[in-house]
Order: sequence, then structure tokens, then C-alpha cells
Amino acid sequence: MMTVLGCIADDFTGATDLAGILARSGVRISLHIGVPTQPPSETSPFEIIALKSRAANVSKAVAETRAALDWLQRAGAQRFFWKYCSTFDSTMEGNIGPVAEALMNDLGTAQTIYCPAFPENGRSIFMGNLFVGQQPLAESPMKDHPLTPMHDSNLVRLLRPQVTKPVGLADRLTVAQGASALRTKLDMLNAEGVAHVVVDAVADEDLLVIAEACRHMPLMTGGSAIAMPLPALYLADGTLSADAPKIPSPKVGRGTVILSGSCSAMTNKQVATYINKSAPTYRLDPLEIAKSGANAVLNWLKLQDLSQAPLVYATADPISVKATQDALGTAAIGKIIEEILALCAVAMRDAGARRIIVAGGETSGAVTKALGVTHLDIGAEIAPGVPWTFCQSDGNQMALALKSGNFGAPTFFTDAQNKLDLI
Repeated sequence: MMTVLGCIADDFTGATDLAGILARSGVRISLHIGVPTQPPSETSPFEIIALKSRAANVSKAVAETRAALDWLQRAGAQRFFWKYCSTFDSTMEGNIGPVAEALMNDLGTAQTIYCPAFPENGRSIFMGNLFVGQQPLAESPMKDHPLTPMHDSNLVRLLRPQVTKPVGLADRLTVAQGASALRTKLDMLNAEGVAHVVVDAVADEDLLVIAEACRHMPLMTGGSAIAMPLPALYLADGTLSADAPKIPSPKVGRGTVILSGSCSAMTNKQVATYINKSAPTYRLDPLEIAKSGANAVLNWLKLQDLSQAPLVYATADPISVKATQDALGTAAIGKIIEEILALCAVAMRDAGARRIIVAGGETSGAVTKALGVTHLDIGAEIAPGVPWTFCQSDGNQMALALKSGNFGAPTFFTDAQNKLDLI
């Protein structure tokens, strides 16, 4: 099957977010963890490569993304999508702009768009400013993000220091006039040499306008929601075949474990909600782990009934996170938590867990790597942007839910288990 759209995501939960959105079409989605080492064969209509580059330095992020682009081109893709977080997790020194510019150069295209809006999850862009619910980005909990603290809400200002070519804006007034008006605006900006265009979106209707206006661009960039209308548009114009392969739904064992490394505001709520259910839970203390290692949590897990879906979490409020960072350093904390939760995942797989729910992009990357997962098939969506995925790990059929920190309802951990029982 010829690949219709080649997608690259800057972290693992971002990749599953995009995969879940595209999977609403019912068409098979193939997700690779890292750039595949083998040449493309039997590819899906939508191929996604998940990188772990969101917090990487510019040179590393650019090199990895260009390698992903090369593989997707060999898979037959002629249109490409660069996916980053709907909260534009990229400080002034970030890599979103440099990566996009490198992809543009490799594709020989003079212009692309930036639209991280995801109205269904409360992310909107108005006059170039990104909002999280009713809060400007820089006033939202993202201001306290441990790796990419966001201190400016204006995407045009955030992008300008990252790129070498001019940045412009197609605002909501233009988008509201429809796809033709937006296309005219983009052409006008292109004629003026504006290569990077932030596009406003405050509702799902705006996403359809933007996708329709931009679907023929060699490169689009943004959050997953802007890709949501693309399958239907491709079906309508014959780019995607009506008999394209459908999504598989394999059966997996019932043993479950939940691993949470995210410290986002929503994950804090999700952990608190799960604790209130009187579910078995274990809180990781980075300071204690730095002294004593993983034995305590691994011994606790050995005693748990996996039918009760035990939760191991390092989730904490911003004040606690800051105190621990001051004691150990930001990088050290992240490494400790990722390594411990990855060890937990492997131990529980070996103990019979076949369903693993993971909260946090960096944690998801560490867990999938430890499990030796290189390829995921995408299943049913649990919450907007969070699907169940299916893979093989050490010869076992597994189901993984890889959740971006701020996604899902407070009841997400229970919702995920219920959703898989219905498949």
C-alpha cells in the first residue's frame, strides 16, 4: 500500500495522539518508535515515526527528523506532517522552527504553516496567541513545565528567533472567510517571502478550513488536530483509496499496570482520582530512589494483583517538583524517574501484565524502549488524542496507552481500562 501521508512526531505520546486522531477515519495507521532500520515494505496509508526529540538540542533534533523524512519518502509519501505539542513546547532556543526549516529545505518548499490548536482539548490560537482553555499559554500550568517552561503566549514571537526566514500570521478573520481566502492569504505572504505562517484556529470548523486550504502543501506542521480532516479530504479527492486497509483489534491478556511520570496539572488530577478509588498505588520519591535504587518499588509490585491495575507514580505538584530539582537537578530527576518506570514496565510484563497505561511523553519513550517496542498498530481512542496501541514485546501481544501529560479526563486511568474491555 502506498503511503499517502508521512508523519513525524517529536515525542511518543505526541505520535500516538496524532495516530489516534487519524485512526478516527477507520484506516490502518502504522507507528514506528524511532526511524526504522529496515527499508519500507507493506506500509500503511498513514505512516508515523515517533522520535524523542522534543527536548533535544537543535542539531540532534534536525538530524533525527531528516532521517525520518528520508525513510518516509522511500515509503512513497509525497506529503508530510511535522507534529509537535498543542502547547508548542519550545522555548526561544527550542527546535520546532529549526526542524521545520530543515524539512522545508529537504522538500524544496518555500512555505509551511504552524497550527498547534486542538479546540477539543481546549487549545486555541487567536491573533497568534495560544490559549490553554481560557488562559494564555504563559499564564497556564505550562509556565511551570520542568523541561520547556512557556513564558510567552505569542507563537509568532516564539518562532522568530528559531528560524532564518520571515514569520507571518494568518489570523482568525481570514480563516473565518473560508479555505479560498486563507489560500489567497498564504499566497500573498509567500510572494512577500514569508516562509513560516502561524494560523489561528479557535474551533473545529477552523481546522477543516485550514486543512482544505493547505492539504496540497508538501509540509504542514502543528498539533494533531489540524491533521484530523485530512483522511476525509484525501478520500474525497481519490488520494486515499476507499478500500484502504482497516484498523486491527487484537485481543490481549487482562493483567494491567499504570505508570505515571508526568507532573502536568491534569495528570495530578488523574492520579488523585485513581487514589481516591482505593486502588493500589505507590508513590516514587526521587530523593529516596537516588539513595536506595529500585528494589522497594519492584518488591511492592511483585505483591500486587494485576487484575487490580496497580499505579506507580512520580507525579507531583510544581512546588514539590521545584524542591526536588533544586536538590538533584532537572536532568537527573527525569533520568531517575524514566529508568525506574521502565524497569517497572519490564518487570510487570514478565509477571504477566499485558496492558500498560503510561502518563508522560518522556516516560512513554523510556517504557517503549525498555520493552523493545519498535512498531505499534493503533486501536480505539480512549480520549481525544489518546488511543490504545498494540505491539509485540519479547514475544507477547501487548496493549499500550501512551498519554500526553495534559490529555484525558480526571477518570482517564479507569476510562482506559474500560475502553479496552469493550474492544
